[in-house]
Amino acid sequence: MAISDAYEAVIGLEVHTQLLTRSKIFCGCANEFGAAPNHNVCPVCMGMPGVLPVFNRRVLELTIRVGLATHSQISERSIFARKNYFYPDLPKGYQISQYERPLCVGGYIELPTGNGAPRRIQLARIHLEEDAGKNIHRPTASLVDFNRSGTPLLEIVSEPELRSAEEATAYLRELRSILRYLEVSDGNMEEGSFRCDANVSVRPCGATELGAKTEIKNLNSFKFVEKAIKHEIERQTAVLKAGGKIMQETHLWDPERGETRPMRSKEYAHDYRYFPEPDLPELYVPPELVEQIRAQAPEVPAARRARYARDLSLSAYEIDVLTQEREVGDYFEAMVAAGIETKAAANWTMTEVLRASNESTETFSNAVPPPAQTAALLKLVAQNEISLNAAKTAFAAMCKSGQDAATTVKALGLAQVSDEATISQVCDQVLSAEADKVAQFHAGREKLFGFFVGQVVKAMKGNANPKVVNEVLKRKLAMAGRPSPSDLPSSGA
Repeated sequence: MAISDAYEAVIGLEVHTQLLTRSKIFCGCANEFGAAPNHNVCPVCMGMPGVLPVFNRRVLELTIRVGLATHSQISERSIFARKNYFYPDLPKGYQISQYERPLCVGGYIELPTGNGAPRRIQLARIHLEEDAGKNIHRPTASLVDFNRSGTPLLEIVSEPELRSAEEATAYLRELRSILRYLEVSDGNMEEGSFRCDANVSVRPCGATELGAKTEIKNLNSFKFVEKAIKHEIERQTAVLKAGGKIMQETHLWDPERGETRPMRSKEYAHDYRYFPEPDLPELYVPPELVEQIRAQAPEVPAARRARYARDLSLSAYEIDVLTQEREVGDYFEAMVAAGIETKAAANWTMTEVLRASNESTETFSNAVPPPAQTAALLKLVAQNEISLNAAKTAFAAMCKSGQDAATTVKALGLAQVSDEATISQVCDQVLSAEADKVAQFHAGREKLFGFFVGQVVKAMKGNANPKVVNEVLKRKLAMAGRPSPSDLPSSGA
């Protein structure tokens, strides 16, 4: 995507995502967020002299699952390497990572375009490494929490094929959705379990050679990613237009100032002095393990979108909303399986279910009723036992109480009245009280019919069957408009 008549942006993303394992990658410490500082640590993840790392098999399985979902080649043999650099939160003075021989090579992620073929973004590699600790800066001191040190980290590196900040954000959303579908990461950006480094460069339109890049470190929200990349594109373009030169640097994003700031000159691979990790053997992945994981892998967003487009009469927008999160699609499908018509299930999921989930601080499954109970509620609407508005009232109550549909409808008195005799009596009362408007109706103000319907529904506290109300009112108004026998002309003799 051109950013001006003369220049275009070239963007590559390095995504770091923490894996959902019970223990860390090379030791038995708990892999959990929110523990007291330096609670989940041991000599291994603290880098004490003489300790030996032991690789976590579950980490391998989850990484292969991601590699298969992103069409990567799973390396039968890969190795770990030491990446040497000093930082206060890196107690060993090096990070165990992968470099020359990563576990997953190549692959791609497809971005839905909404107008035909998806846009394919190639991947360079997916490799494993251990996370570092976390620096906590205070006015008088800087502290280090090593709980995160040794957390299994997956780095997913794209080729420099993204061309705009918006496209980069779309790529991240799709990748995060894939990881959450696969249940390998919670993708929680606020907690740092899904974060991104963006490599941004600018070059003349039509050029094939890459320009000097700026790496923007540790972006942890979609909004910051988009703003930071846009700012960096504008900054580099302005420098080049003024005849300047872009320096290869690492920047940080300052959300308060809305700008990137230099952190250090950008390192090159040789600066880290990579060499094979001597305490870990070559990693061998049997082909039968790959096939076993492939057979057990969950459906990914792209496959679900394709299935919905093929089998269900849903719009592209509906498909997009229903497939962004796995649990939302599962909820929708469970409602359909329970007998709710596809469109009705989609509309209710996209409105009432997502609204309740977004307004709640609970997890999705705890924020909304089980799909079977929501389906039971919608069946009451289809059977004219409650109105649609009553169903919305009942659903909101069910989200809070946890009670089933039938119990909630009964407790709130939401059952719809379809008894014609009862409705007829209320219609008589309304028409009698509004005699002047009845006269206006017969004089040609037919729009007053909606007023009469509303008055009857109001008098019955919203529980009247609208269809029966309409039928009874039409009949009564027609009768009221007929001339009485005394008004008829004499036939004569």
